[in-house]
Amino acid sequence: MRTKFFLIALIIFALSVISSAQSVIVTPKKTTYKRPKPLANFKKSFTVIRPQVKGINATMAKKVETTISYEKNFEFSVKEEINEIQWLEEANYEVDYNKNGILGVTLSVGGSGAYPSESSKPVIVNLKTGTKVLAKDVFVKLSELAAKGEQMQKAEIKKAIVEIKKENPDEENPASLFEHSDFTVKNLDEFSVSDKGITFWYDYGFPHVIQAFQPEGRYFFSWAQLKPFIGRDGLLAQFIR
Repeated sequence: MRTKFFLIALIIFALSVISSAQSVIVTPKKTTYKRPKPLANFKKSFTVIRPQVKGINATMAKKVETTISYEKNFEFSVKEEINEIQWLEEANYEVDYNKNGILGVTLSVGGSGAYPSESSKPVIVNLKTGTKVLAKDVFVKLSELAAKGEQMQKAEIKKAIVEIKKENPDEENPASLFEHSDFTVKNLDEFSVSDKGITFWYDYGFPHVIQAFQPEGRYFFSWAQLKPFIGRDGLLAQFIR
């Protein structure tokens, strides 16, 4: 009887661990850093709002926090920002998805050098491993999938050129703005997850003076569209069963 009770308790515990791994608790921790020798009055300080992870064991929570850290994803250094670079004004995040064993966040950093600028990127985390999910981990036929993303990009660029010509008739050759734009397999690594599907992100990298011309660079695929490209043993297979 005692053995049976122990086995039942063990199963309940195992199920609770599995259940808890399906999502986590993410809370913001805001830190303001002071610069002892600011290059300008508005650079006296900067703010970093970090996602703090709970709801899983401490070791795994720390691993997830590292995976979604600004340091890891933007090659960011607090020490350098305090003393040398002095570009950053604020780093912040949004939780996009937090269930089914997946944590999706969008990390954003904003600051100013010669001009103000900002950058955002999505990060998808496998909550079982605490690691970032890359295209090779969840997709198959990567070249074919990238080709479909490229088709969407070409349509976006074509539309953008028409809009630029319409709003800026003095722009002699708007197509030249996109001569280095090319969605390839490497761009499949940056994507966000929703219940409806996947959105791949592309940064055209326009300089500040022409950023108003820059297209959004977001290419959405429904789960039905993605079915031929989802690895059957990967984290995303649950969405096409």
